Amino acid sequence: MKFTKMQGTGNDFIVIEDFDLKLLNEQDKFAQKLCDRRFGIGADGILFVRKSEVADIKMEIINADGSYAAMCGNGIRCFAKYVLDEKLVSDNNIKIETGDGIKIADVNLDKNGAANVTIDMGNYSLNPKDIPAESEDTIINKKIVVGNKEYEIISMLMGVPHTVIISKLDEVDINEGKAIEKYNLFPKGTNVNFCEVIDKNNIKVKTWERGAGPTLACGTGSCAAVIASNLIGLTEKDVKVQVPGGEMQIKISDNGIFMTGPAVTVFKGQI
Repeated sequence: MKFTKMQGTGNDFIVIEDFDLKLLNEQDKFAQKLCDRRFGIGADGILFVRKSEVADIKMEIINADGSYAAMCGNGIRCFAKYVLDEKLVSDNNIKIETGDGIKIADVNLDKNGAANVTIDMGNYSLNPKDIPAESEDTIINKKIVVGNKEYEIISMLMGVPHTVIISKLDEVDINEGKAIEKYNLFPKGTNVNFCEVIDKNNIKVKTWERGAGPTLACGTGSCAAVIASNLIGLTEKDVKVQVPGGEMQIKISDNGIFMTGPAVTVFKGQI
């Protein structure tokens, strides 16, 4: 079986074509094995390339722990570059079916094949039922206590559940996200984004990803951090996000959330 290792701002993935769905019933165990950084290839998740009846192509994401993810911002940028490079699609404007609906990817390749990809991420929801969260009210600046520490959180659905905590990054340990992910407010867990606002157009974000742990970048999390910081008046609607693995540009518009960032092929192999 052939695979391609890719990364987007340090968030890394194994891309595998599975058009005949041979791996569908075992994809969770398959992901756990291949994503292991000691005994496998090593990655934050697997991107399965599958046929779609409603879009140009279908992306299905399985996290490193075998859990399913409806959407992944860095993953979909890598996915878009892959299907264009492999000529599985013919146009650099690609409709991609995901668990969070159809997303539009605009792939810009330079002469060396490097890609900068813009994704129409759609809209977010603050409705607790959508996240889901056990709350009657929207979760904006809600105080919770986890592990004897108080946090002020903003939670939303941005493709997948996200919780944002505005804080100085040197005052938090990313591993605090492990307990927050499982906090009883979130029956299906949540991604946790620690966000430091630099100024109106620049933020820094570190993310604990549900099902993967600390990663070098999270695309949906970066979007959530920009939305949250904008909601409480700390940033504008066009913001550069610095993550440990690089930078992304996130723009909030009347038509949705747009994320732009790199997608890189690391290596190809066979297993």
